[in-house]
Amino acid sequence: MNFLKKPFARDTTPHEAGELLRRFGLIALGAAPALLVIGGWRRSAPLLVVGTVTLAAGLAITLLSRKNQTAPADEPRQDSAPTAVPPPTAVPSLTATQIAHAASAPTSAAPSASRPRLVLLNASLAGPEGNSARLLARMATRLAPHAEIVHASLAGPEAATFASLAPTLRAADGFVFATGTHWDGWSSPLQKFLEDATPSEVTALWLGKPAAVVVSEHSTGGKGVLSRLQGVLVTFGCLIPPLSGLVLAKSAQTAGRAAPAEAEDFWCAEDLDVVADNLLQAARAPRPAWRAWPVDRENFSRRWVE
Repeated sequence: MNFLKKPFARDTTPHEAGELLRRFGLIALGAAPALLVIGGWRRSAPLLVVGTVTLAAGLAITLLSRKNQTAPADEPRQDSAPTAVPPPTAVPSLTATQIAHAASAPTSAAPSASRPRLVLLNASLAGPEGNSARLLARMATRLAPHAEIVHASLAGPEAATFASLAPTLRAADGFVFATGTHWDGWSSPLQKFLEDATPSEVTALWLGKPAAVVVSEHSTGGKGVLSRLQGVLVTFGCLIPPLSGLVLAKSAQTAGRAAPAEAEDFWCAEDLDVVADNLLQAARAPRPAWRAWPVDRENFSRRWVE
């Protein structure tokens, strides 16, 4: 995205046909008097006719749109979050186009009371059998007494996709992403997940929700993965709490066992408790009315090389 060409902020809400029609009616009502005045001043019959037709059309459209907007008082709002988070395997799959139109505009909805809903996303190539699963299990132990936890894995026998997880992510108040390090990058399932999630960028599915990141590595490369993934999540619209990301390295664990006094400044498994606590604090906090810049939702995948 070219940030230099973008305004600081703008509402990017996808408007339905009824809303667009209502706005057209308001424009017509505003333009009609001017057309009638100019037509009378110039004694122009065509302008008077156009002004009269515009006024009549504006009044008709406005009255019709107001009638269509009337709904029963007990009808639930479309953008209200569900009271319970469905398991990843129970939600229907959505296409990228459906996700783009179903995701609402940025909102300032408050987290779910004192027990926020948190999605722990395992992006390990090994799925439930990998290092990421062990790290998330430890975090879940810390989080479970204070939050509703949903586990999801992008690999393994019950692998989820972004399309299948979209309703669960939308209903969540925060996220934990866990991945291994593969040639200085995150896992291929996570890369596919992020690519598929592009249509939901800066929608209420992500905007203002805190995200923690946990990366495992054998020796090197993990810190770059952590920083870049946090950058992607920020661009999606997530909030990064303080001290909410770490890299657990096999080399650091080995050094810690060999020389504990020399490894006090290395990240260790106990630091996951800090990540969990900070994520929980951020998920409980009131959510400000964040704003978002415009995003191309139609042509982002269009070929541009001639």
